[in-house]
Amino acid sequence: MYKLLIWFLLFIASASIEAQVYENNTFDQKVQTILFGKTGTDDRYPIINFNSQEVLKLSFDILGNQNENLQYTFIHCDANWKPTNLNQSEYLNGLTFDNISNFSFSTNTYSKYVHYNIYIPNENMKPRISGNYIVKVFRNFDEEDLLFTRRMLVLSNSTQIEARARPASLAEFRYSKQEVNFLVEVNPNIVVNPMEDVKVVLMQNSRWDNAITGLKPQFLSNNKLDYSYLDKTLFNGGNEFRFFDIRQLRQFSTNVRSKRTDTVVHVMLNLDESRGANQYFTYIDYNGKRLIQNKEGSNSDIDGDYAYVNFYLSAAMGVPPDAEVYVFGEFTDWRLQPQYKMYYNKSRQRYDLEVPMKQGRFEYSYAIKNEDKKPDETAIEGNHSETENEYMVLVYTRNIRLHYDELIGAKLFYSITPP
Repeated sequence: MYKLLIWFLLFIASASIEAQVYENNTFDQKVQTILFGKTGTDDRYPIINFNSQEVLKLSFDILGNQNENLQYTFIHCDANWKPTNLNQSEYLNGLTFDNISNFSFSTNTYSKYVHYNIYIPNENMKPRISGNYIVKVFRNFDEEDLLFTRRMLVLSNSTQIEARARPASLAEFRYSKQEVNFLVEVNPNIVVNPMEDVKVVLMQNSRWDNAITGLKPQFLSNNKLDYSYLDKTLFNGGNEFRFFDIRQLRQFSTNVRSKRTDTVVHVMLNLDESRGANQYFTYIDYNGKRLIQNKEGSNSDIDGDYAYVNFYLSAAMGVPPDAEVYVFGEFTDWRLQPQYKMYYNKSRQRYDLEVPMKQGRFEYSYAIKNEDKKPDETAIEGNHSETENEYMVLVYTRNIRLHYDELIGAKLFYSITPP
C-alpha cells in the first residue's frame, strides 16, 4: 500500500511538470528577461503568418559570466496546447533541434550575464504547418534539463473577424466587467462543418492564464459564426497597470524613491497602496508590457544592468490579512511565481519584495493567490469596466487529412470606453 501511494504521488508530480512544459514557464531562476515577439515591433504575441517573410526573435539572459551549451526545439500542439501525434518530420523542415550559437557577454555592468538570441524561422529549422508550437530551450542536448518554454503561433489566415469589447450588458457586472462579442467568417472550402469544427480562444492583455475557451457559436449565417454572449465572454475590467522606470540608473526615475550601489544596484520604489476601493482614474498604459532599454548605454541587450528592485505594498488598508501577495505581470509570465511572492514586514506593516530586473520600463500589478491557487487582482487593484484593455481572438479548425488543429484566424483589438 505504501509503495502504491508513493507511485501515485510521483505520477501526479510528473503529470504536473509535464503540463507546465506546454505553458510559458521558466524552470531555472538564472534565466532572466525572456522576450518573444515579431522582430522590429513591440508586439507581445509571438505569431507569424505561415510561409511569410516574418521573423520572431526569442531573447533571454542567463546570470553569470559563463556561456552554456544550449539547444532548442519545437513541439506542435493542438488548440488546447496538448502535443499532437505528428512526428517532428511532419511539422518541421530541416533539423529537429538546433544549437543556440548567437550569444554575447554583458559589458560595463555590475551584474554579469550572457545574452542569447534565437531567430525563428531560420535556415536550420522552420515550421511546415500552421498551429500552436512550444519552443523548448534546454542544456547539453538533454530535453529534461529545461531552462524555459514559450508558446508560439503560426497563422494560415483564411478568416475575417469582427470583434469589440465594451462594458458588460448585465446590470450586475456593468461597472466591473467587460463583454466581448465577435463574428468569425469562415471559408466553406476549408471548414466543412463550422458549428462543430471551429474552436476559438479569447485572450486579454496577452494572458493565457485566464483565456476563455470552449465557446460554441450562437448561430451561423452566411458563413459567419456569431459569438454574441452576455455572460460567457466576460473579463474583469481590472485597472490600469502600475509602472516604474529604471532606464536610467544614474538619474531620477519615475516612481523610484531612491537608489544605491554596492556590488550591485539597488532600486527602492515608492510605497504602493491598495486601489481596490478607489474610483477609476484613467491614464495611458501599455497593458502590462515592459520595455527593456538602457538610456545610458548603446546596446541594451548587453549593457543594460540588472538592478535589485524593491517593491513595497502597504498592508494598512484593502489587503486581506494573511494574504499571499505576489507581484504580477508580463515579467512573471502572468504566473504566481515563488520568487515574486512578497513577505509580510510586520514591523513596518507592509509587504516587501526584492528581485533582480534588467533596466527598462515595467508595468505590474499585485495579485493574491485565491482558493483555486490562481491570481486574483480584484482586492488590491479593483475592477472597472472603463479600463482600456487589449484583446485577441484566435480561431482554429481541424485539418481532416493530417488530424491537427490549424490556426486560421487571429484578431487584435481594444476595449471601447463609453462616451
